[in-house]
Amino acid sequence: MSRPLIAILRGITPPEAVPVATRLVSAGIDRIEVPLNSPDALDSITAMVDALGDSALIGAGTVLTRDEVRDVKAAGGQIIVSPNADTDVIRETRAQGMLSFPGVFSPTECFAALEAGATGLKLFPASVGGLGLLKALVPVLPKGTDIYAVGGIDGPDFAAWLAAGAKGFGLGSSLYAPGDTDEQVYLKALSIVRYYGAAIS
Repeated sequence: MSRPLIAILRGITPPEAVPVATRLVSAGIDRIEVPLNSPDALDSITAMVDALGDSALIGAGTVLTRDEVRDVKAAGGQIIVSPNADTDVIRETRAQGMLSFPGVFSPTECFAALEAGATGLKLFPASVGGLGLLKALVPVLPKGTDIYAVGGIDGPDFAAWLAAGAKGFGLGSSLYAPGDTDEQVYLKALSIVRYYGAAIS
């Protein structure tokens, strides 16, 4: 079962990439994003794709330009996540056959991103907009729009956000922080998966 949970491994280094990603997949989280402002991010993505490409959806976050989209594609990435809704980046992502999750916060950004071909929307920073923002957006967006809540969200928050219309979550510091061992990440991932299971049951 592939859960709509994206691990955001900001700050991870290439030597850590495969051990951490392997433990995430074994815990039940198989969607993994390496922000491009991490050290040697493309090397980490390549290593994870080589090791886990058949069992995980791996890509990059904090993608801001079309050139970066092409770099991630060359590294084997399949998913592009951005903090903003740059329609050029979205269109390039889709032209490269990759999944696009741009950051949005307003109806204008949501509709512009969808028009450009976004696969889903990253509501960011979700904790700032809060449940009220999500509840206001859902009724006006096209039915079936996948909205991922990202930024300040942790396992105990899942049930309320899913009830408000979120499809999934991006998880950063609640799942991985620089310096964490792969065992620490594994234990946090198990907890996140349990919270998600409880929220959808």
